Amino acid sequence: MITILGPTATGKTKLAAKLAFLIGGEIISADSRQVYRGMDIGTGKDLEDYIVEGKQIPFHLIDIHDPGYEYNIFEFQSDFHDAYNTIKNNGNISIMSGGSGMYIDSILRAYQMKEAPLNKRLRKELLAFSPDDLIDRLKSVSSLHNTTDITNPDRLIRAIEIAEAESSSKALLKFLNGIHSINFGIFYERKQIREYISKRLDLRLGEGMIDEVRNLLESGLKEEQLMFYGLEYKYITMYLVGEISKGEMYEKLNTAIHQFAKKQMTWFRRMEKKGVHINWIDGNLALEEKISLILQKFPR
Repeated sequence: MITILGPTATGKTKLAAKLAFLIGGEIISADSRQVYRGMDIGTGKDLEDYIVEGKQIPFHLIDIHDPGYEYNIFEFQSDFHDAYNTIKNNGNISIMSGGSGMYIDSILRAYQMKEAPLNKRLRKELLAFSPDDLIDRLKSVSSLHNTTDITNPDRLIRAIEIAEAESSSKALLKFLNGIHSINFGIFYERKQIREYISKRLDLRLGEGMIDEVRNLLESGLKEEQLMFYGLEYKYITMYLVGEISKGEMYEKLNTAIHQFAKKQMTWFRRMEKKGVHINWIDGNLALEEKISLILQKFPR
C-alpha cells in the first residue's frame, strides 16, 4: 500500500488520484469528516480531483454515513479492512490518503483497541432475537463466565457485543500487521501553509460553504450536532444562529484551521518518533516530480 498524508491544504487528493491513475490504484480516504453525505465543501472532498484525464478514480470511505452519525476509529479500522480487501480483489493497489492523523496511525501502527465500542448495527440486529437465540449467539462466540449475562437482555446483548468485538479485533490486528505501506508526506513551510489555508477558505466561502451548513440545519440537524464536527461546521453554525458576526466567524475559523494544520504536523512527527517512516516531499515540486519521487520508492 501507498499512504499519502499531510496537513490540510497540501494537495493530497490531487496527488493520490494522479498516482492511482498511473499505477492502477484505488483510494481509501482517511478523513474523519468526509464519511458524511452532504458535508462536501466544508470537508474539502474535492470530488472533481478524482477524475483524471476523463477517468473516474475509484475511492472508498467517502459519503458512507448521514450527518449526525458519530463515526469513530473502531469503525474506520473495520471499514478500511473491507475497502482494502475489495481493492485487492479488484486486482488494484490501495492508496490511503488523508489528514486525520489518528485514523492513519491506527492503520500504520495497527492499533489494538482495548474496549469494545457500542455497535449500533449489531444491536439493531440482536433486537429481533429471542432470549434463547441471544443465549445461543453468545455461546457461539464466548464462554459463559458470568451467568447474569443470560438473565438480563441488556447485559446479554452487551456480552455478545464485547465477545464479537474481541474476536474481530484479533483478526483485524493480524490483518493490519500484515500490511506494508510506503508512506509519503507533503510538506510546506508554515508561512506557505498559512497562505494556502486562507486562500482556500475564501474560495470555499465563495463556493457556498455557508449555504451548505444552512441546508444541513434546515434538514433537521441540531446545532450541537453540527458543532460536534468542528472547524467550518462549528463556526458557520455559530454565525447562522446569531452567536457571532460574519467577520468574527471568518477570523475565528481562519485561526482554527491554522491551529488544526499545526496539530496535524505535530501528530505526524509523533508517528515518526514511534517508528512510522515518512518520506517527506516538498510541496512546491510539480505534480509530475512528486509522482516520480513516489514511483522511485514503490516496488512494482
